[in-house]
Formats: sequence, C-alpha cells, structure tokens
Amino acid sequence: MNKIRAAVVGLGNIGRFALEALETAPDFEIAGVVRRKVGVNDTKYKEVTDIRDLGPVDVALLCTPTREVEKHALECLKLGISTVDSFDIHSLIPDLRRSLGDAARNAGKVSVISAGWDPGSDSIVRALLLAAAPKGLTYTNFGPGMSMGHTVCVKSKPGVKDALSMTMPKGDGVHRRMVYVELEPGASLQEVEKAVKADPYFSSDETHVIEVDSVDAVKDMGHGVHMVRKGVSGKTQNQRFEFDMSINNPALTGQIMVGAARAAMRQAPGAYTMIEIPVIDLLPGDRESLVAALV
Repeated sequence: MNKIRAAVVGLGNIGRFALEALETAPDFEIAGVVRRKVGVNDTKYKEVTDIRDLGPVDVALLCTPTREVEKHALECLKLGISTVDSFDIHSLIPDLRRSLGDAARNAGKVSVISAGWDPGSDSIVRALLLAAAPKGLTYTNFGPGMSMGHTVCVKSKPGVKDALSMTMPKGDGVHRRMVYVELEPGASLQEVEKAVKADPYFSSDETHVIEVDSVDAVKDMGHGVHMVRKGVSGKTQNQRFEFDMSINNPALTGQIMVGAARAAMRQAPGAYTMIEIPVIDLLPGDRESLVAALV
C-alpha cells in the first residue's frame, strides 16, 4: 500500500495531537513538520520553515491559527499540495470555500476546510438530523470547555501574555464566554477587554474578561457539545433527537483532520466542507469491507 505523505503545518496544541493521530493511522507516513522556528527539535520528525524542504508531500494539515489558514492553504495549493484545515469562524466559511475552491481546481488538488469537530464532525450530525426531521429547530450547546480558536484570538491581543477562553452553555444554543487573561507588565485590562469584545469571535456573545495570575493554573483542554433537534418527520410531530459528547478539544480536532486528509485523496479537485464528503471516505480500509462492517 502506498502511504499518504502528510506534513503538519504549525506545532501548537492541534499540531501536536495531529501528529499523534497520524502516528496511529495505518495509511499515512509523516513527511515532517513546518513551523516558524526550527532548532528545538522537540519531535522526532524533520522540522523545516518551508514545506518544500520536506520533499514530496501529498497533503498538508494546517494546524495554524484560523486567520492564517487561507494564506497557508493558497501557498500549499500553488505547490501542488492538497490541504486540510480546521478554520472555525462559521460566518466566513462560504468565502473561504470559494477562495480555496478556485485555487484547488486550478492546481488539480483538494482543500478540505473547517475539518474540526465544530465546524466539522458536528456539521455532519446537524445535516443528518435535518434529514431526519426537515422541519424543526436544532440547538447546539457547546461546553463547558476551552475554545481553541477563541483562546488563540485572545492571545493575539496587545498586552496579553497568555489566555484561556471558556465557553459556557446557557441553553438553547446561547453561550457565555469566560475569558481569563494573564497580562504583560503595564498592560491595561480595560483595553484588552475592549479589544476582545470587539472581535468577531466574541462580539455576538456575552463575554467576561477576567485577569488571573497564571492561566496555566486554570487551563483544561476538555470541551463538549450537547445537540438537540425537535421537529417533524413527514407529517409526524414531536420527533426528538439528542447528541452528546465530552472530549479533549485539540485531540479530536487533530483526529478529524487526519480523516479529512484521507478523504482529500478520494475527491475530485476543489474545496469541500465536511458535509460534502462521503463519511466512508474519512475511514481507512477498502469500501467493500467498511460497508459489510458498518451498514
């Protein structure tokens, strides 16, 4: 079996868990890691600052901050490398799909976007529930837990030394953001709070910014989701469905990205969200065996 050669771009929390997921995948080999600075060598893989220095790469797992995804994806696609990312600003996903779709088709490659758990695997669940009850309402309640994208966003604000953004469900799809910040000397909590609340990541939710002496003392990467749909199947009322999980946030994101990278090798050129990809393509193994085992 010719294994898929994958590179991990970015070595933060998601990048490290993506490496672990690749290590356990029977159909992948790790080409190496792309990061801003090399020399630390805290993995056993080749580390470079330019993906071209890794030799042939089939797919790049873009484990970068969301707002850097498009730049890295366009660079990789131009080099003839398919991409997978976990872009998580829901309202901007259609724009990213159009941008990377054009680039992927021009390169004859595939870009799987927003391949985390939400957006990502939760999107698949929402689509299935909609098929089961076309009329009705779905409520997605996140947490309580650490939001990776929101945390990275807060860390980027001037004056912030470290940060943790916790998502607290209030019910019926409404959330509160609890943001804990460790400030640089001389930084103003009021200015940091103003910058955080103005950011699109937070502007639609109730947000509280709290200064702490040590973010590490309060950090927990656990997260979860409780999804409920109540609706109508055909003409039958009161159909109710629930989906619930409790997870390590970056570990699940890394695992879903690996499945999406596998699926990228099986699609026609273009950009795809996860609801556009056959679920079976996320899994290792031949299709006949998977159908026999799972249907």
